Amino acid sequence: MPQKSIRIGRLSTLVGYYLRRASSAFAIDFRDAVGETGMRQVLVGVLAVVEANPGVKQGAVGVALGIKPANMVSLTNELVDQGLIERVVTPRDRRAFALSITAAGTALLSDCFDRIRRHEERMLDRLTEEERATLLDLIARVQGADTDQ
Repeated sequence: MPQKSIRIGRLSTLVGYYLRRASSAFAIDFRDAVGETGMRQVLVGVLAVVEANPGVKQGAVGVALGIKPANMVSLTNELVDQGLIERVVTPRDRRAFALSITAAGTALLSDCFDRIRRHEERMLDRLTEEERATLLDLIARVQGADTDQ
């Protein structure tokens, strides 16, 4: 006897419920898409911000991505150890580190973004380009971010 589908009741009225479910689905597919590169979402994020802001201070990257300072140190160490970013003491503040992406980091980031684009294409294949742009804008507004960066 076929099992009757279970209704989710009041959950169907909660945006947060659908955002969490979508986030989980995206995270799983993202991991599968970039897994063989050895990268994780947070590392891709750090590399992308460093690439977009050569010489950026380590702390500013953490603030931009919502990463705690202690965690940012270990993530930076991981990327430096892999030769993906360079870290130098800033001349004006010897306690701060400026980060720059290396050629290896740029190549890996490009590979990851190719994989991520295919991952997003799979995940969003039922949406038109206009719907995707609207979705991105709405989610960014809920989160308080600006998509024109």
